[in-house]
Amino acid sequence: MTLKALQYYFHDQLDIIYGRDEVYSFFKLLLEQHLKLKPIEITLNPDYNIPKNEQLHFDEAIFRLKKEEPIQYILGQTEFFGFPFKVNPNTLIPRPETEELVKWIIDDQKKSNYPSTTILDIGTGSGCIAVALAKHLSKTNVYAVDVSTQALMLANENAKLNDVDVYFIEADILTSTTIELLPKSQKFDIIISNPPYVRELEKSSIKNNVLQHEPHLALFVQNEDPLKFYKAICKFADLNLNKGGSLFFEINQYLGTEMKQLLESYRFESIELRKDLFGNDRMIKAIKP
Repeated sequence: MTLKALQYYFHDQLDIIYGRDEVYSFFKLLLEQHLKLKPIEITLNPDYNIPKNEQLHFDEAIFRLKKEEPIQYILGQTEFFGFPFKVNPNTLIPRPETEELVKWIIDDQKKSNYPSTTILDIGTGSGCIAVALAKHLSKTNVYAVDVSTQALMLANENAKLNDVDVYFIEADILTSTTIELLPKSQKFDIIISNPPYVRELEKSSIKNNVLQHEPHLALFVQNEDPLKFYKAICKFADLNLNKGGSLFFEINQYLGTEMKQLLESYRFESIELRKDLFGNDRMIKAIKP
């Protein structure tokens, strides 16, 4: 099969599900990963003959995309904050909104000009937040916690892939006021978390590629107690965040007011709620007095 014929076949099978533009973006990613070809080759060398063993990768991708599996899982990788990350169904796929939160922290630190900072990322998943911060803030000591052994294995791989040191810990923030395996009396200058925050009642608005393939453990919370992770982290931060330290969260866009009230109930100060690029209340910062 020629390159041009493969492209036509790819569109023929998938355009009805995703639309032509998105299918073309998938095709380009697969082209670069499996054939090491740039998209310009479609125009410059349309009669390039695809080896049969390589065609199988595209057939498998079509099969999985028809089931609306995320392209990032099919590729086994994605990019976050300009860095490569491995991903698999044990972790959420990093979102652009989370990049905005990371940028806020980095900008905040650079303005502060702290000589040294200790950071804790709670619910690290793929490790994208912890690794990106370790890459950009070279004088930091970064710790990261997750309840999932499989997620931590992947996060470790991503730290090695990006050549940073992150201290990973398996623990459940819902049952811990102090995190096991930390050095004694360890306190933090920054605590950050992107915990599960999508309420069960919001499932109907979630796309199939997310709902059917990404881990529900990292996504959903019960309608009756949607802030349970935030409450546990506020309690932990009250005990383990240094005076003047910062607490950052990614949040449910519909619960900004409730988040402010929660932080105020723990006596945090200088609370700042920010919108993401889509105009949704998405991240919040507070200072421990």
